[in-house]
Amino acid sequence: MNEAIRPGSDNPSQAQEGPELSVIVPTFNERDNVTVLYRRLEATLVNVAWEVVFVDDNSPDGTWDVVRELAQRDSRVRCVRRIGRRGLSGACIEGILASSAPYAAVIDADLQHDETQLPKMLLLLASDQADLVVGSRYIEGYKSEGFNKQRAGASALATELARKALRVEIADPMSGFFMIRRDRFEQLAPKLSVHGFKILLDLVASANGTLRAVEIPYTFGERQHGESKLDSMVALDFLGLVLAKFTNDAVSLRFILFAMVGGIGLLVHLTTLFIALQLFKVPFAEAQAAGAIVAMTSNFVLNNFFTYRDQRLKGFALLRGLIAFYIVCSVGLLANVGVAFSVYDQEPIWWLAGMAGALMGVVWNYAMSGLFVWRKK
Repeated sequence: MNEAIRPGSDNPSQAQEGPELSVIVPTFNERDNVTVLYRRLEATLVNVAWEVVFVDDNSPDGTWDVVRELAQRDSRVRCVRRIGRRGLSGACIEGILASSAPYAAVIDADLQHDETQLPKMLLLLASDQADLVVGSRYIEGYKSEGFNKQRAGASALATELARKALRVEIADPMSGFFMIRRDRFEQLAPKLSVHGFKILLDLVASANGTLRAVEIPYTFGERQHGESKLDSMVALDFLGLVLAKFTNDAVSLRFILFAMVGGIGLLVHLTTLFIALQLFKVPFAEAQAAGAIVAMTSNFVLNNFFTYRDQRLKGFALLRGLIAFYIVCSVGLLANVGVAFSVYDQEPIWWLAGMAGALMGVVWNYAMSGLFVWRKK
């Protein structure tokens, strides 16, 4: 790991002209892989002016420190260390925008993608045959050495859903291995979600058929070290992304997840209200307040686990966040109870009044949660 590393080319003209290709590598706990990948890029891109930007989500194993050692020996290597935020798509977006070449490739650090295809992908873009080149798993010539059947089946199902729901034409919109013209990426960047894990699907869906895409086969290798950046919640991310793009980004991915949790909270609220009114004979105003408090607590827990898991609160911060959640939602709670009591006073239908009050605070809760509870560090 600490062996001497040969610096890149000393050709002054190359240094002045800058890189032709930027390779973006999102990392999390990949300390044993980054040097190997660097060596492979160096061997593969021998005739290309290139740079590699590792975007690390503050890996506990110190991946970022290994990348910095590489960068000290080769100016073509750069490290973007992100603190307080997580997510594969966000890492790719930040990495590409931080790069300087006219073409940008995204490749995983787990050594499963085939870096030997990069020159071919670059030639297709540089010769203006495409705006986007995708390493595809669903065209003739693809080989797999490390894609288990369960993961392959889930990926195929998600791919089919994405293609039908979003009318995406390419065979493998779920691929994590692709290369794109930087100018086209910058045009699409404002439409992209920084959350989730399928940046390519987001790109293609956001382009609405305007990206000229070419797919090429490659060999999918076995993971050598580190851990997958896809956790157990990726299904929610994927569903949220599909829904967001299906509605032309009228609603953000995070808001969709927040709304899903809010729907569960509404059921919790109505259940608590029913129990308080029917079983304990509590006056309506007090029962409505109890329902709101129980629902807020459940919403906080679920949002912390699902919606804001990239900023998940732990330890003492969890308690502090819950208190902050109560405080910022207090205005919404007062409006909740006031509106519900007013509706109930005019028409004593408990579920209608409870729903009216609960819906009153949704927008307020979402806005204030982002500002004061799960705020960016």
